[in-house]
Amino acid sequence: DPGQDGCTFHLLTPEDKLSFCSKNAQDLMVWQWKVTQAVCQALRGKKDFPVLGAGLEPSEPPACRCVAYTFRAEGRLCQATYEGEWCRGRPHGRGTLRWPDGRNHVGSFCQGLEHGFGIRLVPQASEDKFDCYKCHWRGGSMCGYGICEYGTDEVYKGYFWAGLRHGFGVLESAPQAPQPCRYTGHWEKGQRSGYGIEEDGDRGERYIGMWQADQRHGPGVMVTQAGVCYQGTFQADKMVGPGILLSEDDSLYEGTFTRDLTLVGKGKVTFPNGFTLEGSFGSGSGKGLHTQGVLDTAAFPPDPSSTRKRQLGVGAFPVESRWQGVYGPFRDFISAGCPGDEQEALLGFHVQNSRELRKSQEYLCCERTQPEACAGRMEDVLDELLLHREPRALRECLEKALSSSRHPLGKLLRTLMLTFQATYAGIGANKHLQMLAQEEVKQHARELWAAYRGLLQVALRRKGQAPEEDEDPEARDLQVHSLVLPLMLPSFYSELFTLYLLLHESEDSLYSQGIANLSLFPDTKLLEFLDVQKHLWPLKDLTLTTNQRLSLVRDKCFLSATECLQKIITTVDPREKLEVLEKTYGEIEATVSRVLGQEHKLPMDDLLPLLIYVVSRARIQHLGAEIHLIRDMMDPIHTGGLYDFLLTALESCYEHIQKEDMRLHRFPGRWDSKELW
Repeated sequence: DPGQDGCTFHLLTPEDKLSFCSKNAQDLMVWQWKVTQAVCQALRGKKDFPVLGAGLEPSEPPACRCVAYTFRAEGRLCQATYEGEWCRGRPHGRGTLRWPDGRNHVGSFCQGLEHGFGIRLVPQASEDKFDCYKCHWRGGSMCGYGICEYGTDEVYKGYFWAGLRHGFGVLESAPQAPQPCRYTGHWEKGQRSGYGIEEDGDRGERYIGMWQADQRHGPGVMVTQAGVCYQGTFQADKMVGPGILLSEDDSLYEGTFTRDLTLVGKGKVTFPNGFTLEGSFGSGSGKGLHTQGVLDTAAFPPDPSSTRKRQLGVGAFPVESRWQGVYGPFRDFISAGCPGDEQEALLGFHVQNSRELRKSQEYLCCERTQPEACAGRMEDVLDELLLHREPRALRECLEKALSSSRHPLGKLLRTLMLTFQATYAGIGANKHLQMLAQEEVKQHARELWAAYRGLLQVALRRKGQAPEEDEDPEARDLQVHSLVLPLMLPSFYSELFTLYLLLHESEDSLYSQGIANLSLFPDTKLLEFLDVQKHLWPLKDLTLTTNQRLSLVRDKCFLSATECLQKIITTVDPREKLEVLEKTYGEIEATVSRVLGQEHKLPMDDLLPLLIYVVSRARIQHLGAEIHLIRDMMDPIHTGGLYDFLLTALESCYEHIQKEDMRLHRFPGRWDSKELW
């Protein structure tokens, strides 16, 4: 390496830098010629030393080579053998490092340091086990996304910074561990910090809330396998101050209590029947609860929203800030211009299951897409976004992107699915978390739309086109509800709908009993029971056999409308469910028009009893959960329109079927539509 003064050159070796100085340029040339000749001969394996100036001039030694070398100087590489690509005396490119103690590193290097994707094995001294790190590295330490499989059978999948867990990550112990545990959430400098979910399999508990320095700290919600859940403020892993405790029988306690759910200190219990008990609580020498206070048996029954439907966590964890560790790397990826070679480090990658790797002994194997392929695919992704900007084409493009595990949007969706399942599946399937889950799904839809917009702006800049103007909130919400939410909802529907089922279980139970009782009526008796005017009865649809009487036929009237309404459970898209409801309404009117022999628009007094008839014959399970999910997830643009009107009519039918007088008494002569609305 020539020096700047013209009288010096440097000889670069893996561990030293030797400087050759001379009094004049002629002597320097001789030294440089000799050293270059020696290097070239060593590389060729020959030891012929021609006289200076005789024969062919030696060629310049290549700056990049491939060779093995064992480091001897003290430091982190002492006694380690590197075999692979070099450049200017430093490991550079792909190579393998092996230490005498059994450590191995296979991956990419840059100027002597691990940089890029690499796999490192670190043996454990006490047992015949090892830790395996499949990570992205920067400047010699783990930085970016990685998967670490520890000798303890724990597995961490998430982000690193300066060799420590930092950002979003999942740490999971082996299922057979003495104390199985799983944490899904944010990390800071190797410690759990920020919003996170921890499941303790041994205690059957799941904590949802804030962390600091590896301890529960701040607002949090605890859900137990027994159905009990509580919310409070935590400090140093312990709950401090008053909290809210909801038991499985819908009793509500507001006050102080211990982790094993023993009531201590001042508090108030509200029982499901409306009784309240307020005073001081504690445990005496014997079993049971000891209290000194006032029992109020004259109180009115509580509002269902305060006990059975009480929602926890809402307001304690702003939905915009819960999963910033997931959204953040995607935003960084877009801000950097979507570089293909950084896609894995920022958005993650997929590798074989750790158990399969260990069984096959292919420890240093990792099925990944090469950076060159990632860069090419990223160009294709951005080009495709530019080609599909019209509404119909955009929907198809987004549907394809979200269904692909290799597309940036698909990767983001899968990570969000992982966090949603970690929170609301299994132990987290608790009715008091329904609102928390609902607002989270909507926020994910907004973030996915923002991610698409970010990718589109990068694509436009790469083509030298002017970026699109920022959307106003109304236009953004329209796209989120009409385009993104229907495409991503199937990924969250199972856990979300389960929460709706649990929240509306009691109403659905009354509804099911009402349906069972109404199903005992033949068609004509049920139409009469519902006070449907006789000139609207489709008696021509009642085909009789020789042994049947008109009063015994069931499930024949308004059959087309009934079959149409039953399709409401075949889709998860709220808009498609509303379209089914609209078609059902159309089928009812079409049947009535056919009976009357002319087109007929049903007034509300006639529509509601007919709709109740169709609902009772459709026998849709969990209709209350369906209605509330549609109401919560439907596009706000439909508020006050036809869909809103029809959904309100369906809600009225659902409520009337639950009523006691529906099961035991006949309705009054006419329907009061004002009362229903």
